[in-house]
Amino acid sequence: MGSFDVPLDDERIQLDAFIEEYRGAIEATLDGLTEGQARRGLVPSATTLLGLLKHVTWMQRVWFEECVGGTSRRELGLVRSPDESFRLSDDDTIASVTAAHRKACATARTVIADLPLDAVVTGHRAGPRTLRWVCLQVLRELAHHCGHADILREQVLAD
Repeated sequence: MGSFDVPLDDERIQLDAFIEEYRGAIEATLDGLTEGQARRGLVPSATTLLGLLKHVTWMQRVWFEECVGGTSRRELGLVRSPDESFRLSDDDTIASVTAAHRKACATARTVIADLPLDAVVTGHRAGPRTLRWVCLQVLRELAHHCGHADILREQVLAD
């Protein structure tokens, strides 16, 4: 089901559908690529296609497990900063990073399943936020990084 196939009057269903659409879209940017292509650096920063998926995995864990769930980054075993979250280890592969992303998405779904959008969550460092705000922030970041990934994929496949 696409995000445009859900009832327009159900904000939660629509937000969840958009988030799921972008989760799938960023994973799809790795389809058919070799490990080398997925790791290829085409910009001065640490941004690569595989690094983008690793970063959005981290980002979702921060927003849903830390901010909503109330577990600290340290307790979650997460790197501290967004810049660090793009860095790939020698053990990172398309399969391993995709599996970690899918696990983070499944955990996020569970964490927010019984919460209304107006629920106030208190795990954000700058203070309380509503779940709606968190979902919109995650959607914003996923869309932003999907745009980066689309351009990087186009460049990788052009060579």
